[in-house]
Amino acid sequence: MTIRDILKMGDARLLRVAKPVQEFDTPGLHALIADMRETMAAVNGAGLAAPQIGVDLQVVIFGSAAVNPRYPDRPVVPRTVLINPVITPLGLSEEEDWEGCLSVPGLRGVVPRWSHIRYTGFDEWGQAIDRTVDGFHARVVQHECDHLIGKLYPMRVRDFTRFGFTEVLFPEISLAEDD
Repeated sequence: MTIRDILKMGDARLLRVAKPVQEFDTPGLHALIADMRETMAAVNGAGLAAPQIGVDLQVVIFGSAAVNPRYPDRPVVPRTVLINPVITPLGLSEEEDWEGCLSVPGLRGVVPRWSHIRYTGFDEWGQAIDRTVDGFHARVVQHECDHLIGKLYPMRVRDFTRFGFTEVLFPEISLAEDD
């Protein structure tokens, strides 16, 4: 396992559309996922997409087992590997909430996301995943999957009066962050 460098906003590779994974349960795919897990853990992330480490594949990981210092008041999200995801909104209701991103270090913004979604895809062995979620879980999935279509959360911010440096907006969180 290797901790990979995380690409930062401004790097053109983050704007590319990722390709679907064609083969599951391969040594290369397992190595990629192991590196992604190691990288995400090293920076206290709630999720990570393969494009964030320069790999143009539709692979995201997300989840937390305990309190995350970057998101101290958020509920636990099951640790998941999601490949070739499809997100379907369940209704038109949106929720706005603060988001940050490992590729946009030191900043936070209020982003609208669908409140209730169904997501489907596959795990690393090619087993189908089909979940219906809401709240923080839904937000994390949508955020990570945006990376697969070349979108970073600031592209979704509607009100830039609610966008700024974490250390100014949330000084108690910035003390716990490594970005």
